[in-house]
Amino acid sequence: MSNDIDGLASGDGASSHSRRQVLKASASLAALPLMAMAASGARAAGIGQTAAVNAPVAADAKSEAFINGMADLMAHSTRTPILRWPHEYGLEFEEIFFPAMDGVPIEGWFIPANSDKLLIFNHPMPCNRYGYPGHLAPWQDFGGFEVNFLPEYKILHDAGYNILTYDMRNHGRSGTGSGGINGHGVLEYRDVIGSMRYAKSRTDTRNMRTALYSRCLGANASIVGMHKHPEEFAHIKAMIALQPVSPAVFVATAVENQKIANGVALFDAALHRRTGYHLADVWPMEYAKAVKLPTLVAQVREDFLTKPSNVQEIYDTISAKDKTLFWIEGTDKRFEGYNYFGKNPKLVLDWLAARV
Repeated sequence: MSNDIDGLASGDGASSHSRRQVLKASASLAALPLMAMAASGARAAGIGQTAAVNAPVAADAKSEAFINGMADLMAHSTRTPILRWPHEYGLEFEEIFFPAMDGVPIEGWFIPANSDKLLIFNHPMPCNRYGYPGHLAPWQDFGGFEVNFLPEYKILHDAGYNILTYDMRNHGRSGTGSGGINGHGVLEYRDVIGSMRYAKSRTDTRNMRTALYSRCLGANASIVGMHKHPEEFAHIKAMIALQPVSPAVFVATAVENQKIANGVALFDAALHRRTGYHLADVWPMEYAKAVKLPTLVAQVREDFLTKPSNVQEIYDTISAKDKTLFWIEGTDKRFEGYNYFGKNPKLVLDWLAARV
């Protein structure tokens, strides 16, 4: 798979060159969250935590540009515009705003339905509550197509679900939080808890049967929240976790493809310089043990940036007895997974109907 993605870079000089190098390696790079490696994840990628924190061997200029560009993308979010709105799909909606657990202002939509069932949605990086404008410059080369969540909202609304969806910190129209750093779940869980508290604060939604629909970065954040504050999730009936991923597998694959010796250690050092986080700090695999509610995990099986074994490990680590793993077939593009259930809703409709 190849895409000409020079047009995605912004700025000039070394920084622009570095970003172009990263994007040439993977058109979907910015979509991946950094869920840090636990020891088992590190072993699966052939990497030990010791190597990640020791001083790495210096790289050549090309490799250094790749590592720095990748670290820039993963350390900070890219805001993208909200191009489509519920009324365009015949949906009445309310623009909403509420504080995250730590006070960051979060913006979103509430789409009412005539029922006592509520779905709370979030999104991947670098998407927002609407999706991702991948069909337009300068974003079109992340696969070259649009991610649009509105058709799925319409289907679920018409099936009787109230919809609450929001932009996570540093995305869409929500506030800048945590210094603009992406925590890849360990900071963004505060937004997840803020959304649930907001739903509990409204007289029309506080007693609704509630489920989470958490995508990628949002799935990571929901899982971290369950680990840190399980009491906040006691009323949640179920969760859909769309495309969670561990970074050890992604980073190892990326640097292997670029033939960068000691590449994971180099990346770890670059990430630490930008965020204060090492890979092992961000999202240990063991956090998934905190997921005890019914959970549907879905993933593009041939996603060329991940490995099926990684998603299988996340699924296996989840403690829930009622859990389902669904593989999305027929594509190797990660972003296709975000459009899949808007075109093929039966599994989600049936699965939610049995649990919410």
